[in-house]
Amino acid sequence: MIEFRTLDDLLALADGTGKVVLVREDLNVPMSDAGISDDSRLRRAVPTLDSLATVGFKVVVLAHFGRPKGSVIPSLSLKPVANALNELTNATTHFYGETVGEGVRNAIEALRPGQILVLENSRYLPGEENNDAALAEEIADLGDYFVNDAFSAAHRAHVTTEGLAQKLPSYAGLLMAEELLALDRALGQPIRPTVAIVGGSKISTKLDLLSNLIEQVDALVIGGGMANTFLQATGVDVARSLTESDLVPTALEILSKAQRLNCQIMLPSDVVVAGGVEHGDASFVVPATAVPSDSMILDFGPASAQAVCELLERSQTLIWNGPLGAFEFAPFEQATTRVARAAAAQTAIGDLVSVAGGGDTVSALAMAGVVGELTYISSAGGAFLEWMEGKLLPGVKALNDWAN
Repeated sequence: MIEFRTLDDLLALADGTGKVVLVREDLNVPMSDAGISDDSRLRRAVPTLDSLATVGFKVVVLAHFGRPKGSVIPSLSLKPVANALNELTNATTHFYGETVGEGVRNAIEALRPGQILVLENSRYLPGEENNDAALAEEIADLGDYFVNDAFSAAHRAHVTTEGLAQKLPSYAGLLMAEELLALDRALGQPIRPTVAIVGGSKISTKLDLLSNLIEQVDALVIGGGMANTFLQATGVDVARSLTESDLVPTALEILSKAQRLNCQIMLPSDVVVAGGVEHGDASFVVPATAVPSDSMILDFGPASAQAVCELLERSQTLIWNGPLGAFEFAPFEQATTRVARAAAAQTAIGDLVSVAGGGDTVSALAMAGVVGELTYISSAGGAFLEWMEGKLLPGVKALNDWAN
């Protein structure tokens, strides 16, 4: 289990009032011409920020927005995000349009204990993504403590995720701690039997993930376009389905390794096919071994979806990344929705610990109406995936170093 110092450890400090704590948050919210289209990341940051402000810390927020790559791009300023955050926090939240320099020092000096200051987009700084030691020193000199609350950025060895933790006493924020504990519960110390559901279009993007999971779980359900390549590896003609024929040998190696490790691999026995995603009204169900030559596999069939639901009933822990089918297009969301609702039902009666993450996964669960009904849904994308791959994330390792 990853060890780290918690926010409670920091809040217990007697000299909190007036001290400056630098907090790395994920404020990278979706934005449209009408403004912020989803403020859930801001809402998840609020508990840590308000907890620190309540006991008198000067709270200085570091975050990125978009990918300016070391250039100042006005449309990627954090100012509108800071304004939105001010509407959500109990503490007064200000914004300052720079991240380093004398002006920043003056703004922090003027900040009252118990107030929050959001600094400008950290990725405007050329040294941020290079984890520049001099930049880390300059930013660290602004504060007394560092809190990393951005698990979603913890797979990046950047100044504001890893570099600052080398310079200041460091703690996990409430959201960071929640993520780490949930993931440890699912993969680090799971209640068995454990099942993983992994979907997605390409094996090539999830090779490390699949390889690690078959060493960790008792059963692995493979869905999405990846399932087509595995079916092809077993000798099935998948017709016009999305597949990576060059990775058939790799799929065979994974199947062989899983057999050696006694990890059950579940592939669909029946599938929903159509001429393409735009032909949902002409879709139909066939055995996975009988896909018509002019058709594509676009979802698990009903018998396969039922088999996954029955597998969940026999399991104690679920970790889920990726949909079973092309859920964005009706009716190819049906298997994912059915399984998601079954997982929610098992979770509700206390029979299943369910942890899910990844952008498409969260969207699919939202479509199924079960967001909030699983044990934990991770807000992270790449970080969640790398954790599932068994990698120790730079931002997490830096926190772990302070605990030892």
